[in-house]
Amino acid sequence: MGLYLRKTLENKAEIAVWQITETEEQLKALSSTPNDEMEEILFIKSESLRKQKLAVRALLNEVFEEKVYLGHHDNGKPFLENCITNISITHTEKYVAIIIDDEEDLGIDMESLDRDFSAVERKALSEEEKEDLDNSKKNEQLAIYWCAKEAIFKRMSQNRVDFAEQIEVEEFNPKGEGELEATFTHKDGHEEEFELGYMVFDRHVLVWVVG
Repeated sequence: MGLYLRKTLENKAEIAVWQITETEEQLKALSSTPNDEMEEILFIKSESLRKQKLAVRALLNEVFEEKVYLGHHDNGKPFLENCITNISITHTEKYVAIIIDDEEDLGIDMESLDRDFSAVERKALSEEEKEDLDNSKKNEQLAIYWCAKEAIFKRMSQNRVDFAEQIEVEEFNPKGEGELEATFTHKDGHEEEFELGYMVFDRHVLVWVVG
């Protein structure tokens, strides 16, 4: 399938999504992965994860006119070694997605709705967020909560964040796409407010934050 979606947001950040339908060999041909990075990928035992990594590379080739080199900070946060553009990456078994912006910090996360998110309610939601759950839409709501908190976690790039205590997502009614409001509380009590976007497609949830 290749490129599934590419959209520019109002704040000029760009999102791109790749649907993984290719074989591993096809992805290798499409990805033009640098040798040192390919060696790391080939050490991965899971074929699905290898394909996800290769699909990220293929997506970068699709989005950037010039070849970019992907690196990771010690905390795992990705960066482009030869480009000032900020990037965040997410992947599932069927899709990979990136968000890029030349100036703003950002974060993106995606999950399959075929997963059971009941553990999110116990581990990652505040009491107020639990009260906002609707039993008829509960798994989808939990998936959006989780992706929103993960996206903010990636945006903040801090260690040992308590998702239930430090990231609060305002009440929302799940739709095909929409906006979310959330607050991140630093350890010293300082609060930062964020607006996030989300969309639901092919039984997947994608949530992003910029700025």
